[in-house]
Amino acid sequence: MAGRINDDDVKAVRDAVPIDSVVSEYLQLRNAGGGNLKGLCPFHDEKSPSFQVSPGKGLFHCFGCQEGGDTIAFVMKIDHLSFSETVERLAAKAGITLRYEEGGYNPSHQRGERIRLIEAHQAAAEFYVRALESPEAEIGRTFLAERGFDQDAATHFRVGYSPAGWDHLTRYLRGKGFSDKELITSGLSQDGRRGPIDRFRGRLMWPISDTAGEIVGFGARKLRDDDNGPKYLNTPETPIYKKSQVLYGIDLAKKDIAKASRAVVVEGYTDVMACHLAGVTTAIATCGTAFGNDHIKILRRLLMDNGSARVIFTFDGDSAGQKAALRAFEDDQKFAAETYIAIAPDGMDPCDLRLAKGDDAVRDLVEPRTPLFEFALRQIVGRYDLETPAGRAAALDEAAAVVAKIKTSSVQREVAVQLAGFVGILDQEFVVHRVAQLARWSRDKGGDQGERGGRGGPQGARGGPRGARGGSPQQTAPAPGFSGPALNLRSPAHRTERELLKLALQKPALVAPAFDAYGMDEFTAPPYAAVRRCIEEAGGAEQGLADNREYLVAVMDAAPDNTVRSLVTELAVEVFIGKTIDETYAGMQLVHVRLRAVDRRINDVQGSLARLGSNVAPQDLAAAQNEVWVLQQYAQSLRAHGAAAL
Repeated sequence: MAGRINDDDVKAVRDAVPIDSVVSEYLQLRNAGGGNLKGLCPFHDEKSPSFQVSPGKGLFHCFGCQEGGDTIAFVMKIDHLSFSETVERLAAKAGITLRYEEGGYNPSHQRGERIRLIEAHQAAAEFYVRALESPEAEIGRTFLAERGFDQDAATHFRVGYSPAGWDHLTRYLRGKGFSDKELITSGLSQDGRRGPIDRFRGRLMWPISDTAGEIVGFGARKLRDDDNGPKYLNTPETPIYKKSQVLYGIDLAKKDIAKASRAVVVEGYTDVMACHLAGVTTAIATCGTAFGNDHIKILRRLLMDNGSARVIFTFDGDSAGQKAALRAFEDDQKFAAETYIAIAPDGMDPCDLRLAKGDDAVRDLVEPRTPLFEFALRQIVGRYDLETPAGRAAALDEAAAVVAKIKTSSVQREVAVQLAGFVGILDQEFVVHRVAQLARWSRDKGGDQGERGGRGGPQGARGGPRGARGGSPQQTAPAPGFSGPALNLRSPAHRTERELLKLALQKPALVAPAFDAYGMDEFTAPPYAAVRRCIEEAGGAEQGLADNREYLVAVMDAAPDNTVRSLVTELAVEVFIGKTIDETYAGMQLVHVRLRAVDRRINDVQGSLARLGSNVAPQDLAAAQNEVWVLQQYAQSLRAHGAAAL
């Protein structure tokens, strides 16, 4: 059995895979200043970006939920992998051959479950692609051709074919070294009377990838009349495939979605293909389930909720499509993006539209036309007879309840005014009042407590210290595991201590070796004293002069718990308060922290003498007075000469 991964190989992996390239596979990153990047945190729901990445240091930190760490920690957290699974995955990406401390290198040993399942799906995809070229797959090639997809299109989307026999893929993957248990767990095979058999047989196959581009499942389309299964059959829920958390085509569309701040949501695999081939390269689709909250989170991380973002839903014009639109409108409250709906003439989907009217018609279809809220409300109102007072009242009751769910009061009022027009009620203020009343009732029942309990970003535009929002008191609650008062960032002492620790972590050359002579007691905030101890246990700030990344890893490794580790990553990526960060600035922070420590000691000694009064022994009194004199001279020198007196 393979043992522990060689430490040098772990370091090589960490250095070889840039953290910004890895994080960018999951969310859009933008310039945050100071060499950092920012985006919407993938680990908690937020409306403004508080998640920062420091490519130069190889670290990330979220100022909202306090998650932080290096590239390995990010992948472990977001993909729920073990340490070894993560290192193996990143090593494969970087082309690094790993060595194991016990038993030597053996790639067939100690492979994490997720990695094995991903490898099985990749092998299956290659098998299906080759099978599409077989004589048996003529029916599949015909299906594609009839819908306007040639061989190049099939290759681009990696469309394949599953042979109609019982166990063609199962036998192939067994030959590749996969166990029956792995094949069953992956969803590629299922139990038969005499052992595992193929789950997909005689169908056209679309590989479904996650945001990182790894194949996690398949969508299979029925081709033959004697196939008694459903029209579309998807991979079942597995350790790597959750249908509510995947979007077909996201691996192909994510860069263009982020670049254009626009996403087009269609209903099927062929619709995604048709859109992309027509030039709408931001198209994605759900996989056998309704568009829901988890899908919204994926898109929001790519769109970054900026003011120009657009999400266009294309649904069939039938009743099922209308229900889908209403569901999407319910979920739309979590979008800051503008959302629209597009329905093609005669209810055609993008694939049919491309066949009938060409690529231009598809591109024209997805241009923003009807706001989704307008479509949803018209669908509700259209079910009632608006020629009668009773019909108008019933339509208002149902539609107003939907409008009342809009959280932003100004938007809620605007939509309520439009609703009055849809229903045909001249008294707009009556409708506005009715909607506001329903919203209040919902809040009184606790309907939106979860929404109000969300956490925002760390502060305003600078993205700096926690708790510094607007005019509210700059104070945070005590961090778990620390004793002592909460951090008060209006305190000059706490602000300076924070800046000095940031310098020691981010720019150690400016404060070493002087910083390494500072004791833990010179940091008045217990969390900062804990970070100072971590730096000391990592060998001091001087260790950062040779290799800053390894130094930061060593500091994080020295943290006694996740709370301290999180604070380390926070300080390692946070921007500085000062505009010019140089030796002068660093010297000021060193002097201020030391000077306050000296003043505290003087006050302590003088306070003790005052309390003891005449009860102090003569020799103790002389020693204390001498200590105060020395400290006062040192303080005077620090004030007069600055860092030169340290």
